[in-house]
Amino acid sequence: MRCYPLIENVHHEGILRLSQAPAWAPGDLQDRAEAVVGRLLADLDHVGVLTLEMFEHDGELIANEIAPRVHNSGHWTIEGAETSQFENHIRAVTGAPLGATASRGSSAMVNLIGAVPEPHVVLDVPGAHLHLYDKEPRPGRKVGHITIRAERADEVAATLEEIRGLPGTYLDGVS
Repeated sequence: MRCYPLIENVHHEGILRLSQAPAWAPGDLQDRAEAVVGRLLADLDHVGVLTLEMFEHDGELIANEIAPRVHNSGHWTIEGAETSQFENHIRAVTGAPLGATASRGSSAMVNLIGAVPEPHVVLDVPGAHLHLYDKEPRPGRKVGHITIRAERADEVAATLEEIRGLPGTYLDGVS
Protein backbone atom coordinates (compact mmCIF):
# COMPACT_ATOMS: atom_id res chain seq x y z
CA MET A 1 0.00 0.00 0.00
CA ARG A 2 1.18 3.50 -0.83
CA CYS A 3 -0.63 6.69 0.16
CA TYR A 4 -0.41 10.13 -1.34
CA PRO A 5 -0.03 13.17 0.91
CA LEU A 6 -3.22 14.60 2.33
CA ILE A 7 -4.70 17.32 0.15
CA GLU A 8 -7.11 20.14 0.76
CA ASN A 9 -10.21 20.32 -1.43
CA VAL A 10 -12.52 23.27 -2.01
CA HIS A 11 -16.08 22.50 -3.15
CA HIS A 12 -18.78 24.91 -4.29
CA GLU A 13 -22.35 23.95 -5.21
CA GLY A 14 -21.43 20.29 -4.69
CA ILE A 15 -18.61 20.36 -7.26
CA LEU A 16 -14.89 20.05 -6.57
CA ARG A 17 -13.30 23.33 -7.66
CA LEU A 18 -9.75 23.16 -6.30
CA SER A 19 -7.37 20.61 -4.81
CA GLN A 20 -4.10 21.71 -3.22
CA ALA A 21 -1.26 19.38 -2.32
CA PRO A 22 0.20 18.70 0.05
CA ALA A 23 -2.20 20.01 2.67
CA TRP A 24 -0.95 21.36 5.93
CA ALA A 25 -1.91 18.58 8.32
CA PRO A 26 -1.50 18.81 12.08
CA GLY A 27 0.36 16.13 14.00
CA ASP A 28 -0.45 12.55 13.15
CA LEU A 29 -3.37 13.24 10.79
CA GLN A 30 -1.60 11.64 7.79
CA ASP A 31 -0.84 8.49 9.83
CA ARG A 32 -4.42 8.25 11.10
CA ALA A 33 -5.86 8.72 7.60
CA GLU A 34 -3.54 6.04 6.23
CA ALA A 35 -4.61 3.62 8.97
CA VAL A 36 -8.28 4.12 8.05
CA VAL A 37 -7.56 3.58 4.35
CA GLY A 38 -5.46 0.49 5.14
CA ARG A 39 -8.31 -1.10 7.07
CA LEU A 40 -10.76 -0.24 4.30
CA LEU A 41 -8.51 -1.72 1.59
CA ALA A 42 -8.12 -4.93 3.60
CA ASP A 43 -11.83 -5.23 4.42
CA LEU A 44 -12.80 -4.70 0.76
CA ASP A 45 -9.92 -6.81 -0.59
CA HIS A 46 -9.43 -3.90 -3.01
CA VAL A 47 -6.67 -3.72 -5.63
CA GLY A 48 -5.97 -0.40 -7.33
CA VAL A 49 -6.44 3.23 -6.41
CA LEU A 50 -8.95 3.91 -3.67
CA THR A 51 -9.85 7.48 -2.76
CA LEU A 52 -11.33 8.28 0.62
CA GLU A 53 -12.51 11.84 1.09
CA MET A 54 -12.54 12.83 4.73
CA PHE A 55 -13.24 15.96 6.69
CA GLU A 56 -11.13 16.94 9.65
CA HIS A 57 -13.29 18.40 12.42
CA ASP A 58 -11.93 19.15 15.88
CA GLY A 59 -9.04 16.77 15.25
CA GLU A 60 -11.29 13.88 14.21
CA LEU A 61 -11.56 12.32 10.76
CA ILE A 62 -15.05 11.92 9.30
CA ALA A 63 -15.47 9.91 6.10
CA ASN A 64 -17.50 11.64 3.39
CA GLU A 65 -17.01 9.81 0.09
CA ILE A 66 -15.25 6.72 -1.19
CA ALA A 67 -14.23 6.13 -4.78
CA PRO A 68 -12.73 2.72 -5.63
CA ARG A 69 -10.95 4.18 -8.67
CA VAL A 70 -8.75 6.97 -9.91
CA HIS A 71 -10.46 10.15 -8.66
CA ASN A 72 -10.68 13.74 -9.88
CA SER A 73 -9.25 15.05 -6.61
CA GLY A 74 -6.00 13.23 -7.38
CA HIS A 75 -5.44 14.73 -10.82
CA TRP A 76 -2.79 16.95 -9.23
CA THR A 77 -0.61 13.80 -9.16
CA ILE A 78 -0.14 13.90 -12.95
CA GLU A 79 2.49 16.61 -12.64
CA GLY A 80 2.72 16.93 -8.86
CA ALA A 81 3.66 13.47 -7.56
CA GLU A 82 6.57 11.21 -8.28
CA THR A 83 4.10 8.64 -9.67
CA SER A 84 0.59 9.63 -10.75
CA GLN A 85 -2.52 7.91 -9.42
CA PHE A 86 -3.17 6.71 -12.99
CA GLU A 87 0.21 4.99 -13.26
CA ASN A 88 -0.06 3.47 -9.78
CA HIS A 89 -3.52 2.12 -10.57
CA ILE A 90 -2.16 0.28 -13.60
CA ARG A 91 0.81 -0.93 -11.60
CA ALA A 92 -1.48 -2.27 -8.85
CA VAL A 93 -3.91 -4.12 -11.10
CA THR A 94 -1.07 -5.67 -13.12
CA GLY A 95 0.90 -6.70 -10.03
CA ALA A 96 3.83 -4.39 -10.76
CA PRO A 97 5.65 -2.62 -7.91
CA LEU A 98 3.96 0.60 -6.83
CA GLY A 99 5.70 3.89 -7.51
CA ALA A 100 6.61 6.57 -5.00
CA THR A 101 3.73 8.85 -4.01
CA ALA A 102 5.66 11.81 -2.59
CA SER A 103 4.70 15.23 -3.88
CA ARG A 104 7.13 17.08 -6.11
CA GLY A 105 6.99 20.46 -4.41
CA SER A 106 3.54 22.04 -4.20
CA SER A 107 0.62 21.55 -6.57
CA ALA A 108 -2.92 22.58 -7.28
CA MET A 109 -5.63 21.26 -9.56
CA VAL A 110 -8.41 23.55 -10.75
CA ASN A 111 -11.41 21.90 -12.38
CA LEU A 112 -12.80 23.56 -15.48
CA ILE A 113 -16.55 23.64 -15.03
CA GLY A 114 -18.84 24.31 -17.98
CA ALA A 115 -16.32 26.25 -20.06
CA VAL A 116 -12.83 25.93 -21.49
CA PRO A 117 -10.39 28.84 -21.53
CA GLU A 118 -8.31 29.54 -24.61
CA PRO A 119 -5.57 26.88 -24.43
CA HIS A 120 -2.74 29.25 -25.37
CA VAL A 121 -3.70 31.57 -22.49
CA VAL A 122 -3.35 28.73 -19.96
CA LEU A 123 -0.22 27.29 -21.53
CA ASP A 124 1.42 30.73 -21.47
CA VAL A 125 1.32 30.67 -17.64
CA PRO A 126 4.55 29.18 -16.23
CA GLY A 127 3.87 25.99 -14.26
CA ALA A 128 0.32 25.54 -15.60
CA HIS A 129 -0.72 22.38 -17.46
CA LEU A 130 -4.00 22.05 -19.35
CA HIS A 131 -5.91 18.76 -19.48
CA LEU A 132 -9.10 18.69 -21.57
CA TYR A 133 -11.62 15.84 -21.46
CA ASP A 134 -13.08 16.30 -24.98
CA LYS A 135 -16.55 16.87 -23.51
CA GLU A 136 -19.09 19.36 -24.76
CA PRO A 137 -19.22 22.27 -22.29
CA ARG A 138 -22.47 22.75 -20.39
CA PRO A 139 -23.26 24.28 -17.01
CA GLY A 140 -21.99 22.21 -14.09
CA ARG A 141 -20.01 19.74 -16.23
CA LYS A 142 -16.32 19.06 -15.63
CA VAL A 143 -14.71 19.57 -19.02
CA GLY A 144 -11.06 19.56 -17.99
CA HIS A 145 -8.63 20.77 -15.40
CA ILE A 146 -5.53 22.86 -14.97
CA THR A 147 -2.71 21.57 -12.81
CA ILE A 148 -0.07 23.82 -11.37
CA ARG A 149 3.23 22.67 -9.93
CA ALA A 150 5.99 24.68 -8.32
CA GLU A 151 8.63 24.19 -5.66
CA ARG A 152 6.82 26.31 -3.07
CA ALA A 153 3.18 26.85 -2.06
CA ASP A 154 3.48 30.63 -2.51
CA GLU A 155 4.49 30.09 -6.15
CA VAL A 156 1.41 27.90 -6.68
CA ALA A 157 -0.75 30.59 -5.06
CA ALA A 158 0.68 33.23 -7.41
CA THR A 159 -0.08 31.04 -10.43
CA LEU A 160 -3.63 30.47 -9.17
CA GLU A 161 -4.01 34.26 -9.16
CA GLU A 162 -2.82 34.38 -12.79
CA ILE A 163 -5.52 31.94 -13.93
CA ARG A 164 -8.28 33.32 -11.67
CA GLY A 165 -11.12 34.57 -13.84
CA LEU A 166 -10.37 32.37 -16.86
CA PRO A 167 -13.50 30.67 -18.24
CA GLY A 168 -14.44 27.60 -16.22
CA THR A 169 -12.10 28.23 -13.27
CA TYR A 170 -14.66 29.52 -10.72
CA LEU A 171 -12.06 30.52 -8.15
CA ASP A 172 -14.06 33.41 -6.75
CA GLY A 173 -13.87 33.32 -2.97
CA VAL A 174 -11.03 30.75 -3.02
CA SER A 175 -7.83 31.88 -1.37
